[in-house]
Amino acid sequence: MPIEAYAGDDMKDYYLVSGGRLRRSENTIYIERSDGEKRAIPINDIKSIHILGEIDFNTKLIVFLNQHGIPVHFYNYYGYYSGSFYPREKLVSGFLLVKQVEHYLDSAKRIEIAKEIVRTALHNITYNLNYYKRMGKDVTNFIETIEKENSQIDSANDVYQLMGIEGRSRDAYYSSFDCILREGFVFDKRTRNPPQNMINCLISFGNSLLYSTTLTEIYHTQLSPTISYLHEPGERRYSLSLDISEVFKPIIVDRIIFNLVNNRIIKPEHFVEELNGCYLNDNGKKVFISEYDKKLNTTIKHSRLKRHVSYSYLIRLECFKLIRHLLGENKYTGLKSR
Repeated sequence: MPIEAYAGDDMKDYYLVSGGRLRRSENTIYIERSDGEKRAIPINDIKSIHILGEIDFNTKLIVFLNQHGIPVHFYNYYGYYSGSFYPREKLVSGFLLVKQVEHYLDSAKRIEIAKEIVRTALHNITYNLNYYKRMGKDVTNFIETIEKENSQIDSANDVYQLMGIEGRSRDAYYSSFDCILREGFVFDKRTRNPPQNMINCLISFGNSLLYSTTLTEIYHTQLSPTISYLHEPGERRYSLSLDISEVFKPIIVDRIIFNLVNNRIIKPEHFVEELNGCYLNDNGKKVFISEYDKKLNTTIKHSRLKRHVSYSYLIRLECFKLIRHLLGENKYTGLKSR
C-alpha cells in the first residue's frame, strides 16, 4: 500500500500508520517508511500530520513545521489520541481572547453557547435516526427519548444539567446502533479505556481523529483551543475541540461507521483483541482513515456562501461562527443537517 496520504483540497492531511522516519531537506519533507518506500512532500502541501506508527524525527524538523504552522498529532499504539505539537499561534488576537474568557466567566453567556452546542448535536443525532427510520429500522423509541431530552435544554440552569441531557441522549442513540448495524457487529453499550468490542473501537478511533482534525481547524482561526463552554476547560486538553466535535460526531464519525459496517468495508479481521480490549490493526486503521479522509474532503453546497465547501472546512466555518458570536456580530447557530 502506498504511503498513507489521502488527497484533500489544496493542502492535505497526512496519516502515517506504518513505522519510518520524517526528515527535512530544504523546503521539502521526506517520509521514509521502514519498508524502504520514500516520498517527498512540499511543505506548502501539508495541512497537518497524524502519526499513528513508530516515526523518528529530529528537532530540525519540528522547528521547520513550527515555522510553517503545521500541527502534528500523535496517537498511541492502539490508535487513540495522545497529544499534539501545536505550532506557535500566528493568528493572535488579544481582543478576541478577552471576549472568549468573558463568555466563559459569565454564566449566562456561557450557557447560551453550550445550549446551542447540545441542541445542534441532538438535532444531528435525530437526523441520522430519522434517516434509518425511513429505511425501515425500528428506532422510533430512541427518537422519542432524544426528543424528550431535547425539550429540556431551554430550561437547563447550568452546564452540568446540559451535560446530563447530552449524555442520556447519546446513550439512547448508541442503544439504537444494534438496530441500525448489520449482524455480526454488536454494540451493547458504550465502553471506553479499553473499548470492549468492534463498534466501541470504531467510535473511539473516529472520535480521536475528529478531535485532532477540529484542533487543526481551530489553529487556523484566532480562537484559543483551551477555552470552552460545554466541556470544562482543564489541564492537558484542548477543550474547545471537544465542544466543536460534538456538532460533527453524528455528521462525520457516526455516518462513516454506519457506512463501513453496513457496506462490509470493515470486517472482523481488521480488529485485534489485546489487554481486555478491542482495537483496530494497521490494516483496519488504514481502511478507516481512507474513508475518514474521503468524508472530510467531500464537498456540499453551502446555503449562505452559495458555493461548495468540504466537511473539513465546515468545521472551520463553525469556528468563525463562534467568533462572530463572541464579538457580538451574529448569534451562534450550530451546523444542523438538512
